[in-house]
Amino acid sequence: MPERLKRCYGGGYLHFITSSCYHRRPVLGTAARRSLFLEILEQVRRRYGFVVVGYVVMPEHFHLLISEPEKGTPSTVMQVLKQRFAHKLLQRLQTHGDPAQGELWDEMLAEGHVWQRRFYDFVVWSYAKRLEKLRYIHRNPVTRGLVLKPEQWPWSSFRHYAYDETGPVLVNEQQPSKMKVRSPQSIDAAPSPILPPLRKAQGWGSPPNKT
Repeated sequence: MPERLKRCYGGGYLHFITSSCYHRRPVLGTAARRSLFLEILEQVRRRYGFVVVGYVVMPEHFHLLISEPEKGTPSTVMQVLKQRFAHKLLQRLQTHGDPAQGELWDEMLAEGHVWQRRFYDFVVWSYAKRLEKLRYIHRNPVTRGLVLKPEQWPWSSFRHYAYDETGPVLVNEQQPSKMKVRSPQSIDAAPSPILPPLRKAQGWGSPPNKT
């Protein structure tokens, strides 16, 4: 029997999270469903108080780069986010149906599954790794052949960084600092792992031009 999955929380690092739809089905394969997912993500962000540094919603999975929340843990955030979206989607399908999808959606409704149970969580412990993950997020639609340029995929945080556009999810808004009393022994400890906000040009996702 496999050991229980252990996650590393409480260090103040960012988390690069990937979650897939059930059996890699294209549950997020329409613009309306991707927009619904982002609407719910923003609601959950406000409720649990975490910073969204980057995101992309693909037809059968999504990537997030987020801070640890003020309430709960990243696991709490993922549980609520996935449950809320699944509830909304299944409710819409039961009410209105989706004849264009046919057997795939009939099976999903019967089973009541929208997401894979677990999710991938990579702890982003350095500034360089944060840039790497953010660029990966923004290049994902291009790599998959969905668009030619990152800015052509509206369900990602790319346009926030490239054009300072306001999207459906508040991106890279640093949480207010809270003063904490530190013991004398902690002064010589390692510096805080919480990283400063990104500057706009650093999250574009396109490699720099070579001269």
